[in-house]
Parts: sequence; C-alpha cells; structure tokens
Amino acid sequence: MNKLFSKKFSIYIKFNLYVRERFSNLPTFRFFPIFVFLLSSFYSICWANSNSNTAIFAGGCFWCMEYPFDRLEGVLSTKSGYTGGVSPNPTYEIVSGGMSGHVEVVQVVFDPTKISYEQLLEVYWKNIDPFQGNGQFCDFGLQYKAIIFVNSSVQKLIAEESRENLEKSYFGNEAIVVEIRPVSVFFEAETYHQDYYQKNPIRYKLYRYRCGRDQRLRELWGSQ
Repeated sequence: MNKLFSKKFSIYIKFNLYVRERFSNLPTFRFFPIFVFLLSSFYSICWANSNSNTAIFAGGCFWCMEYPFDRLEGVLSTKSGYTGGVSPNPTYEIVSGGMSGHVEVVQVVFDPTKISYEQLLEVYWKNIDPFQGNGQFCDFGLQYKAIIFVNSSVQKLIAEESRENLEKSYFGNEAIVVEIRPVSVFFEAETYHQDYYQKNPIRYKLYRYRCGRDQRLRELWGSQ
C-alpha cells in the first residue's frame, strides 16, 4: 500500500512541477483555476486507487467468510486465500497441515464511500467466535485462528477500538482472543475454493451445520 501510494504521489509531484513550469510565463489569473482543478483531480485519483479499500479477515474456514461480506452493499469482491506465514507458495494441503504459519483468510475489497471499515468489522464479529483461541468452531489449529490483518495505522486503530467496544458491550465472562496483526503477502487460494457457497450450496450448508458454526453464532449473537 505505502509503495503504491508513494509512487503515485511522486508522479503527482512531478506533474505539479511540470504544470507550474509550463504556465509560469502566462497570465496567472487566467490559468490558476485550471491549474488547481487539474492538481486536485489527479491527487483524488491517486488517493482513491490506493489499497485503503482492502480488508483481510481470518475467521476459520474461508468458505464461510465470503458470504457474510458478499451480501453487503459496497463490497466489490471477496477472495479466499492465505496469509501470515512463511511458506512462499502456500497451497490448501500445506496450510491445512498447520505447519506453514499461514491462516485461512478472506480478502474483502470495498468501496469506502458506500461502506466503512467499521461496518465491515461489525459483520466480522457477528460471524466468528471471538472467544475461541484454538481455531474456529470445529476447525482446530493455528491455520483457523480468528485474526484481523490491518494494512495501515488507521485500520489498526479502528480495529482496536472495535475490539475494545465489543469487550465492553459483551456481558459474559470470556475474554476476546482475536489478534490484530499487520498484513503480510496475500496468496489467493485455489479456484475451487472461491465462491464455494455458490458452487456447492448443499455441501456448504451441510459443512456449516456439522461444524456447529451457526449453532454457536446463534448462541453468541442471537438470530441475525
């Protein structure tokens, strides 16, 4: 994210200098409004195209984490994948073995003018068990831990505040064990894992039921 924005901001500076030099000998009162408009437009495009519209959440089986976000207005896409580990080319077999350090995650690309990162976090909490530290539901192991991966200091602050608010509002005695970590390289999972709930709806629903996911979510959050 920082490298991408730095590159675009560098182009913006060069463009700024070029326009100043190009129009320096012309009457300022005629071209200054155009100059300001061009610079502001270019800067807005650079900012809008940064990676600030990407969120990455780990909440156990990634099959079950796509649907809650796909149905939200403002979410542009979701992708199942792996991140957080050391293996350079993770596969499902490697990650599910629990030795790669990677966890199953969902990458959410969203339009921040339609839905906020805070709203995504609210949906995230209601689709995990934040008190389970050894995995999620029937899936045990570090590869299934619930983790929020943040790509900026802003996301980090928002995520920490969201977690703190949940701790204050929940009246149980259990402690929230969800980690907040800096994002690392995201590896897209194999094609057959993408949109699994759409491609294999019966198997997907059967898996959720047998895993006890929906039963536990109702126990925690009630009917959604």
